[in-house]
Amino acid sequence: MSTNGYTSWAVDLAEVGPIYPFQGYEVLMVIVGVVFWIGWHRIQFVREGEHLEKARHTGDEEKVKAQLERY
Repeated sequence: MSTNGYTSWAVDLAEVGPIYPFQGYEVLMVIVGVVFWIGWHRIQFVREGEHLEKARHTGDEEKVKAQLERY
């Protein structure tokens, strides 16, 4: 199975050109990757913020204040 049209690799690869799949889509793939990366960080930031806010409200606030006053 050949995706580039060559049946034999006994050629000068300098004349062949790109031999990887999806050549010509490099810029598009970089843009998609950066958008995915930024989106993932945004999702993580929001989810961790919600988790920390929930953790902040766990426990008895009076007991926490009393313990902090001891020090």
